[in-house]
Amino acid sequence: MDVSNVKALTFDVFGTVVDWRSSIIREGEALGRRKDIKVDWAKFVDAWRAGYEPAMARVRDGELPWTKLDDLHRANLDQLLVEFGIGGFSEDEIDHLNRGWHRLDPWPDTVEGLNRLRRKYILATLSNGNVALLVNMAKRAGLPWDAILGPEVARHYKPQPEAYLSTADYLGLQPGQCMMVAAHNHDLVAASRLGFRTAFVARLTEYGPNQTKDLKAEHEFDIVAESFVDLADKLGC
Repeated sequence: MDVSNVKALTFDVFGTVVDWRSSIIREGEALGRRKDIKVDWAKFVDAWRAGYEPAMARVRDGELPWTKLDDLHRANLDQLLVEFGIGGFSEDEIDHLNRGWHRLDPWPDTVEGLNRLRRKYILATLSNGNVALLVNMAKRAGLPWDAILGPEVARHYKPQPEAYLSTADYLGLQPGQCMMVAAHNHDLVAASRLGFRTAFVARLTEYGPNQTKDLKAEHEFDIVAESFVDLADKLGC
């Protein structure tokens, strides 16, 4: 494993850097308590997340014009409120819940690991989250990014090649000088095909206690780590 040419680490964010599921369940439960509304928030959040990929696919396929993730999340949320028979929320409350994605909690090892990695590498987001979402998340969680690049920069969502290549280009680097860090096999495979180096970091409870996918690296990646702290160890940071 020779990664001496790597100058930047580019990170998937949802699931890899932050624990979206527990965070959004927390947001829903807090709102439900305030409104005295009983909802199975774990089921609701899983359904909300299940609409994530299909919504982006509609943009990738040209069925929808370019639409940022905040707006895709809101459209899915509006639909789910109807499907779950949830009423009584004001517009401000619905908007606040939708912006719960801006307030996701990092995994316990995230901030320590990123700060160590930043001593040696440029750290940049390579996420499908829009820039405002990622900025707000970083400010709240203390994520020490050097660059926050969202999909609206390239007007493409991962795994479209432009999403990866534009990130390297904006950093002034070649793909081979970037290492994609993700907890998802498909994301790393897409990046690897474009010349990125790859690091798999396992997040065994991203989808809850009964997670069945991305429990291990299923391909030959440059580094396989158990956490960001472990990744820092393996990269000599």
